[in-house]
Parts: sequence; structure tokens; C-alpha cells
Amino acid sequence: MGHSTETGQGGQAHGSVKEYVTGLVYSLLLTIIPFAMVMFGIGDKPLVITVIMVTAVAQILVQLIFFLHMNTSSEQMWNTTSAVFVVVIVAIILIGSLWIMEHLNHNMLMGH
Repeated sequence: MGHSTETGQGGQAHGSVKEYVTGLVYSLLLTIIPFAMVMFGIGDKPLVITVIMVTAVAQILVQLIFFLHMNTSSEQMWNTTSAVFVVVIVAIILIGSLWIMEHLNHNMLMGH
């Protein structure tokens, strides 16, 4: 009765309004922070890239926890395992893309 999630007819969990509002606030903050850094020129380039990457990963976690209601319960073991796999793949893609773009930038501007 005092739980934050209720189980519907299909067995899926539904969050409370407080949980959805908390997720919305976190999502907005994690969107506004890197946007403000880029728009107002706060910090140098490596710091901005790092903040964007960290807030992107945090945004994924917020979406999974607050809106998809993923947790570490035994019923959600496969969901949690697949979420970890997705986070690892996204990290590889992000880091690999940045690495490739940096090397392309360096190799294309050899004469400068």
C-alpha cells in the first residue's frame, strides 16, 4: 500500500505522480546544463564535451529508472542486464565517434 509503484493488469509497474515529476525535473536539469554551457560559452572544449557525455549517460539512467521503472529486483533481471548492455554499447559508440572525429580533424588539417 505504501509502495511507490502499483502493479497493473499486465504485471507492469506504474509509477506515482511524484516519481514522474521527479524524473521530469531531473531530465530537464540534465538537458539545461549542457545546453547552457554551449550557448553561453561556459568552460573550455574538453570540459563541455565531458559534461555533455556525462549528462547524456545520466539522462539515459533517469529515463530507465523513473519512466521505465527499471530496478534491481529479481523480476527485472533480464531488463537490467539488457540495460547494462545498451549503456556499454552507447558508451563505445560515443567514445569511438569522438575518437574518429578527432583523428579525422587532425589528419585533414595536416598543413595548418
